[in-house]
Amino acid sequence: MPVEPPESSWVLPDLAGADAADADRLDDLVAIGADLAPGTLLAAYRRGLFPMPGPRRRDPTYWFCPVERGILPLDGLRVSRSLRRSVRDFEIRVDTCFDDVVAACADPRRPQGWIDDGIRSAYAELHRLGWAHSVEAWRDGRLAGGLYGVAIGGLFAGESMFHHERDASKVALVALVERLRQGPPEVVADRLLDVQWSTPHLASLGVVEVPRAEYLRRLQRALAVAGPAWQE
Repeated sequence: MPVEPPESSWVLPDLAGADAADADRLDDLVAIGADLAPGTLLAAYRRGLFPMPGPRRRDPTYWFCPVERGILPLDGLRVSRSLRRSVRDFEIRVDTCFDDVVAACADPRRPQGWIDDGIRSAYAELHRLGWAHSVEAWRDGRLAGGLYGVAIGGLFAGESMFHHERDASKVALVALVERLRQGPPEVVADRLLDVQWSTPHLASLGVVEVPRAEYLRRLQRALAVAGPAWQE
């Protein structure tokens, strides 16, 4: 079972109802500052927020809750014929090398890299406490691709993914969806796979956008149900 850390000392935005109350001033960026302590991170995810470093090295943390949120419906993943073949080529493991997955996602050679040392350390601590997980695609004893994110109840908030071999990250995503689909139908129906923002690549896999108010409603339902088992 995950270990609940001390509560955050910071007051984070509660955006429930904000869309209706202040529709003309909506923005994805909703707060700046605070820290990346485990209690702060969990409080943020429970409110629909997630952190990213500021644009300059010494900037405080930026907190986002997109106006249009990318989610992947668990019954909406698009698996092509070639991807189905690729699934058979990899071994899936969970939480066997979390730090290596985050390090690969943080590779500075990747375009638009945003994961800095502070983010890496913060999510390593969340993983140690049982809240952050990696889904890994292995081939021939080598880590070929994977993803990581935060799991709270029926929410899985995907943070980043990478691949060293073709389709490896997609295979990890297929495995994640399969895991989230395990359990009683009434529980699975309320689980939520959050990908933050949609991209053309993610949209091709079935990711859709929902308004922030709808996401926050779905989030509350997801937090109230059990997630899948993460321990093998």
